[in-house]
Formats: sequence, C-alpha cells, structure tokens
Amino acid sequence: MALNDVEATLAAIGPRLRAAREQRGTTLADVGRATGISPSTLSRIETRRRNPTLEVVLQLAKAYGVSLDQLTGTAPAAGQRTTAPRNFGDDKTMLPLTRYVGGLHAHKHVLPAVSAPPERPRQASHEGYEWLCVLYGRLWLALGDQDLVLTAGDVAEFDTRTPHGLTTAGPGGPAEYLIMFGPQGERPRLRSTPATARRGSHQPHRADSSRQAEP
Repeated sequence: MALNDVEATLAAIGPRLRAAREQRGTTLADVGRATGISPSTLSRIETRRRNPTLEVVLQLAKAYGVSLDQLTGTAPAAGQRTTAPRNFGDDKTMLPLTRYVGGLHAHKHVLPAVSAPPERPRQASHEGYEWLCVLYGRLWLALGDQDLVLTAGDVAEFDTRTPHGLTTAGPGGPAEYLIMFGPQGERPRLRSTPATARRGSHQPHRADSSRQAEP
C-alpha cells in the first residue's frame, strides 16, 4: 500500500468510527466508560484531528461489533462478501444489511424465544429516526410511556430521542424484525399513494397507536 493510500485509510477511519457509534445509538461518554478512552480523544479521532493507534482501533472495533476491514474500507465488494451476524450479550442477533458511511442503515434483528414473561424493555434515547417492521413473532415496543405489541406485518416509526426499548413479547417463540435507522434523522420516504385497503385486510400499526402491550 502506497503512503498516500495509508494516509487516506487513516483519514477515513474516524468518520467510519463515528458512523459505527451512531448506528449503535451510543454517545462518546458511553464509549468512554466502556473502553477507558476519554470522550475528548474519541471526538478528535472521529473528526480526523488525531490518528488512532492500532490498540484503540481494536478496542473500538470490538465495542462497536465491526471488523477492521469495515473500519479501513477493505471489506470485500458488495457482490462478493458474506455478512456474518453479530451476537450481543442479550442473545440478540443483528445482521447488517448496509455497509456504507452515512445515510439510512438497515439491519435484521432476531430476538430469542423466552420461557417466562419478560420485564419491560430497558429504554435508551439518542439522535436519529427509526423505522421497523416485524417479520415474525410478537415484539414488545416500549416507547416513552407507551407499551405496544407488534406482530408480523406491523410497522412502527419514531424519533429515537424518545426513550425506547424492544424485547420478545412473552413466551411462544422468537421475534424477527427489520430496522431502518437514520442517525441524522433520515427516514424512508413514501413515493406512492397506498390503494384503499380492502375490508378485512391487515393494516400495519404505527408507534403512535393506542394498542397496548399485553405480554
């Protein structure tokens, strides 16, 4: 790799780290507490005012659940790669569907089946906008002081500055859902007018629905 290529790779790591952090909905302070790296150092790295050491990059890659190839831009091309699911401590599996920096990001999430009624999901809030669609099972969305149960085909969208959390809505099987997340408030745009629904057809539910959770 030529010197100019190395410099370009190092310059791109900061914005990719920022995108990975925002995609997870964590703040600089959160990352600082988890890694021991000061928020001011993290900010300088993200804004290209400081090149990270290999040790720091490894720490952050582990914290964000991304590979070094993703951070350096050396991951295989879209038509050649295989995407490995990422597993989290709560047994949730997340499969990234997009790899670029900025704009809308898409993921598929799978929450495991539970054997007992779950507790109310732990909530978090952060900048951005989220759209989700349930593919399978029953999903408990705790949005602010609302509790909603979404089933296959249901859709919810909300400003992620509103405290929110998700979990499987009771025993009976896993829950699978798609998420599109805009870290800067980007959101899907409806470009066609839906046809009038036939009587008895299934209608998706939005997050401002009055439908309450009954896990």
